[in-house]
Amino acid sequence: MEIKVGRKTTPPTPGYSITMRVEAPPESAMASAIAEAIGEAGGALTALDVAERRADRMVVDATCDARDADHAEQIGKAVAAVPGVTVLEVGDRTFLVHLGGKLEVTPKVQLKHRDDLSRAYTPGVARVCTAIAENPADARRLTIKRNTVAVVTDGSAVLGLGNIGPEAALPVMEGKAALFKQFADVDAWPVCLDTQDTDEIVSVVKALAPVYGGINLEDISAPRCFEIEARLREALDIPVFHDDQHGTAIVVLAALTNALRVVGKRIEDITIVVSGVGAAGHAIIHLLHEQGVGEIIGCDRRGVLDPEQAGMDDFRRWIADNTNRSGRRGTLREALVGADVFIGVSAPNLLTEEDIAAMDEGAIVFALANPDPEVDPAAAGRHAAVVATGRSDYPNQINNVLAFPGFFRGLLDAGVSDITGEMMTAAARAIAAAVPPRQLSADSIIPSVFDSSVAPAVAAAVREAAAAHTTAQDQDPDRAERPGENNA
Repeated sequence: MEIKVGRKTTPPTPGYSITMRVEAPPESAMASAIAEAIGEAGGALTALDVAERRADRMVVDATCDARDADHAEQIGKAVAAVPGVTVLEVGDRTFLVHLGGKLEVTPKVQLKHRDDLSRAYTPGVARVCTAIAENPADARRLTIKRNTVAVVTDGSAVLGLGNIGPEAALPVMEGKAALFKQFADVDAWPVCLDTQDTDEIVSVVKALAPVYGGINLEDISAPRCFEIEARLREALDIPVFHDDQHGTAIVVLAALTNALRVVGKRIEDITIVVSGVGAAGHAIIHLLHEQGVGEIIGCDRRGVLDPEQAGMDDFRRWIADNTNRSGRRGTLREALVGADVFIGVSAPNLLTEEDIAAMDEGAIVFALANPDPEVDPAAAGRHAAVVATGRSDYPNQINNVLAFPGFFRGLLDAGVSDITGEMMTAAARAIAAAVPPRQLSADSIIPSVFDSSVAPAVAAAVREAAAAHTTAQDQDPDRAERPGENNA
């Protein structure tokens, strides 16, 4: 059953899954009554198990998905209202996943007896320390550095929750680290900093960098994130990647590549409207600009970005100066008229079905605001040829997990510090190619996040691009000094 809110339909989701332990009379009809109560309350029953049965009672564990926390509470009350039923406890399965955290440290070497200890720790470890002191480059070969990434945040822009601080950001960073390990066998660790001072963040990350082979910046608010990334890239000899920017841009380019194949349009002929010119929007626009998109129009909350707007930061200034060659003005809705592609990385419910209908034939809509997209996907689908979101409960989920694990796997394997536009483009092509032609369709433009072939393909593409970049630098040493050719 689905719950209708206004003109939208919001289905239950595993993100709000609960398990209710229920006591009831030992009658076969009671299980059906419990299931019926859950269904009538709008829950999606996923499991019903009899945990205990006695002569006078039985205990049932009922698991279901809800729409949100309030809806989960309503379902519990509906079950408790069944005659003869007592709800003993309700467990939120999402919180249960996070109990005690999602990570642990597991040694790679066995320590069974004194000889093992003498090699892994004292006295043998002193020889390894001396070797690294004499040749610091050996740290990559002899320590965890070669396979370890710091997931760094200050908690200032976490998901759609805003500035919630380092402690509250930790569950997200743990999840990110788990994805690194699951999809690319990269050992990542959360580094949640209790400061939002740009200079202090740069200083702290520089100080901890010797332990890590790469830095993944995460959930740092714009425009500070731009400066932090740029300064760290300049200062460190390991790759620095801001996933909110570049991971998003890579996956968007991959999805757009396949969407254009579906609708039969060429990238150089299309007009793209981007809603949101913060960290993600800037990176998307920059990468698409490098691909030779016919026209890009960036919009903020006021509408089309005005090049004459006072007080514009350098990153918005770049967008204003390098896009919208036709000089369009007006609101987001006005900019969308006749456009081929909409990419939203902004806020929920900005557009209506009528706005999508005003786009060009064969329109492509990427409404990526999470959890609520810029336009109702079902409504958009009545007019657009291809619709994608950031959600897992709709087709075509554009999710950064398709990019960052394999991207870092490639960087670490290549042992490079520069991150180039060529690497990002190569990664996007690898993701797009993971959808074979026979599977490509309006509802299948991007591979599943669980497609095990994606991360190795991305890693290989990044390694190849890194090798080409290194060769080019060796052949033309002055290239490294020319602005705009190295770092993304």
